[in-house]
Amino acid sequence: MSSNALMTFKSHIEGKNADVAIHHDRIEWARARGMSAKKLTAGLLTGGASLLATGVRSSDAGTEMIPVKSISSVVTKRDGLLYTKVVVVASGNTIEFRVPHDAAPGIKSLLTDLVLGKIPAAGQAAPPAAVPSAQAAVPAPSASTPVDQLRQLAELRDAGILSEEEFTTKKAEILARM
Repeated sequence: MSSNALMTFKSHIEGKNADVAIHHDRIEWARARGMSAKKLTAGLLTGGASLLATGVRSSDAGTEMIPVKSISSVVTKRDGLLYTKVVVVASGNTIEFRVPHDAAPGIKSLLTDLVLGKIPAAGQAAPPAAVPSAQAAVPAPSASTPVDQLRQLAELRDAGILSEEEFTTKKAEILARM
């Protein structure tokens, strides 16, 4: 992973430790090859026979990348006493980064700012500051109808990304705008 990352951290992804780097245009993570505790224990209990039979390398090692422009949602949810899952929903992919509670808000905030274009890419000028006006109070027309928004909201709830309470609150907001 390159050194021009905005943020780097360690995470659990799909049960494996990973090094994660957030860049202006992408999120990258790499799972190193290594031996799991289960494999090491089995090797010790069998006197090394299981390691000879299966090998030392892990098949789950590798890297992956998601472009920021394909991210549609960033959500956090508690995962036990010590960890929070930062769920990144992108076209065709959903990744859950498991991080300590105190790190999750910063990660979510950075990703949200990148998706919304609040952080300019390296070498670009910052976006112009918002100028308050009468038009700013009027919400921009949405690209989808309220019915489409409700369907998308239900899909997020059914996928476990939104809680029932979050779903109900957002549903009421959409219905109030109709």
